[in-house]
Amino acid sequence: MTESLDSTREAAWRAYIEASQRLYTQLEEELRADCDLSFADYHVLVLLSEAPAQRLRMGELASRLIFSPSRLTYQVSSMQRRGLVSKEPCPDDRRGSEAVLTAAGLLALREAAPHHLASVRTHLMDDLDDAEVACLTRVIDRLGERRRASRVGSTTPAPR
Repeated sequence: MTESLDSTREAAWRAYIEASQRLYTQLEEELRADCDLSFADYHVLVLLSEAPAQRLRMGELASRLIFSPSRLTYQVSSMQRRGLVSKEPCPDDRRGSEAVLTAAGLLALREAAPHHLASVRTHLMDDLDDAEVACLTRVIDRLGERRRASRVGSTTPAPR
């Protein structure tokens, strides 16, 4: 049987879950209200805007979004219908496909970014001092690295 969490760790876990879900929901609601974009739409637009030639292979995009291939196909198809992205064959491998940022997608991102950043500041960053931001970054980066390592087939548990 798995050992239960002590009361301090259980309280931390529950606080994290509740706060992260509330934050995500708030950011999503504001993106939809202000810009008619979902959080996933926004994340796709950001990743494509930062990619070379504003295009990424579908597998790479799925990996970076932490989406299954079918979920990414649904997401890209939805965005394609709205003119935000296109899906094109890979120039160097015709078997693969790439998601490509359209001019309309870039415009939508440019219009949404100030609203989204204001929400992030209001609902998270403005409540943290520099030391808290540094601590949060260290913790989240370390946890992210452990998750990435476990996803690529690492059989060795990450150190505590």
